[in-house]
Amino acid sequence: MPQAGTKRRSRRHADPKQVLRLGIDLGGTKIEIVAMGGEGGGRELLRRRVATPREDYDGTIEAIGGLVDAAEHELGAIGTVGIGIPGSISPLSGLIRNGNSTWLNDEPLKQDLEARLGRKVRIANDANCFALSEAVDGAAAGADPVFGVILGTGVGGGVVVGGHVVNGVNAVAGEWGHVPLPGRSAADGPPRYCWCGRADCIETFLSGPAFERDYAAIAGAAAGGAALSGGEIARRAAEGEATARDVLARYEERLARALGMIVNILDPEVIVLGGGLSNVAALYADVPRLWGPPIFSDRIATRLVPAKHGDSSGVRGAARLWAEGETA
Repeated sequence: MPQAGTKRRSRRHADPKQVLRLGIDLGGTKIEIVAMGGEGGGRELLRRRVATPREDYDGTIEAIGGLVDAAEHELGAIGTVGIGIPGSISPLSGLIRNGNSTWLNDEPLKQDLEARLGRKVRIANDANCFALSEAVDGAAAGADPVFGVILGTGVGGGVVVGGHVVNGVNAVAGEWGHVPLPGRSAADGPPRYCWCGRADCIETFLSGPAFERDYAAIAGAAAGGAALSGGEIARRAAEGEATARDVLARYEERLARALGMIVNILDPEVIVLGGGLSNVAALYADVPRLWGPPIFSDRIATRLVPAKHGDSSGVRGAARLWAEGETA
């Protein structure tokens, strides 16, 4: 662990004219940092990553502190720190909740990081960071409002209005993954129970693992006994395999229902998709073709687009939790 004096010397000799925006993506397997600055504040100056110390809360705090110390030493400037996490801070307790990196739950992450770094930090859900990145200088730049969607191991969402993340009074704005699938019918099969304790959450139908399980359940022995990735299933669908096409078509129809609900509530100008399943090209033509019936309008101008910054959007958005020129 760096000595406190080392950290103070690094900051004292930093160029006071240059204030960095440091973004950190705290994931279950890796922690990534990006430093943004330059004219306009949007140029990437540095990117580093380390393995996440799984099940080790104190080790996670120190890993983040070490990344910040090293970035500021290398660039010779101080930075604001924004962090994206798979969870959120409870407005009631100030502790982390709902994180799938379970060793963070019920811990005072913000307070402990501020003590380690000697400055204020800002923490947001990783889907909010993704949405912010894409709304500011990504695929939805100039659009308002914007809904950012993560279709990955889980299903998350973030809302950006006027260039700012909408957190909500309960800090759950955008959590569409834990709303029941709209238009649920017998055709959707038996109840699906979510890790959150509820039944039929959108996440149980639209996550990457749910897509893969749907294919495996139908393909059975035809899948060769091996679990196929979402990307492989999509490739097979594009090549005309009947089972893959049927599973993808069912996925697209469910996604259209779920996003139709979002359009009715938020009426976003742009919906941006991220996560592994956002790479399925067919979604961008097929889902808007299907989402008309549940949307309460005679005209649907909402655009569905893939993320411009891909896997980098989360960490870029974390950096943007602080405005250009703002100091901690």
